[in-house]
Amino acid sequence: MKISFILNGTDQQVEISDGTTPLLWVIRDILGLKGTKFGCGKAACGACTLHVDKIAIRSCSYPVQLVEGKEVTTIEGLGTEQNPHPVQQAWLEEVVPQCGYCQPGFMMATAALLNQNPNPSEEEIDTAITNVCRCATYYRMRKAIHRAVELNTNDNEPKNV
Repeated sequence: MKISFILNGTDQQVEISDGTTPLLWVIRDILGLKGTKFGCGKAACGACTLHVDKIAIRSCSYPVQLVEGKEVTTIEGLGTEQNPHPVQQAWLEEVVPQCGYCQPGFMMATAALLNQNPNPSEEEIDTAITNVCRCATYYRMRKAIHRAVELNTNDNEPKNV
C-alpha cells in the first residue's frame, strides 16, 4: 500500500505492507528521522508526540494509513538550528533537558498547545501537556512553556507549525 503525505514540508510517499503499522515506526525506521522517540507503545507517555495537520498525536498508536494526504511535522521540522521554533528556543534558554529522551515529545505537545492557545493558563497547560518525564524536569518545562509564550508574543507573527 502506498501512502502519500507531507513530512516536514516535503512531499513523501512510502510503500508499506500493513496500513495499521504505527506512524512512529514509519518515521523512525523507514524514513530515518530519529527525533521522535519510542516510550511506552501505548500512547500514555508522549515521547512519540508529533503533529498531524497541526494537532499533537501519539504516533506509537496512530496507524500510518491515517496520514494519507495530511501534513506531518516531527521535531526535525519544528524549527532549525539557525531559526529555532520559540518552544525550542525556550527549552534551550531554560536548560530543560536532563537526559533529554522525552523532550522532543514535550516540545511537540507544547507547540501544538501554543498553536491552539497562544497564552494558556496553568490549568490549560496541565490539561494539554500530559507527557511523562522520568527525570522530573517539569518545573523547568513549565518555565520554558511560559518563556515560549513570551518569545511567540515578541515575534511579529506567531509561529504556526
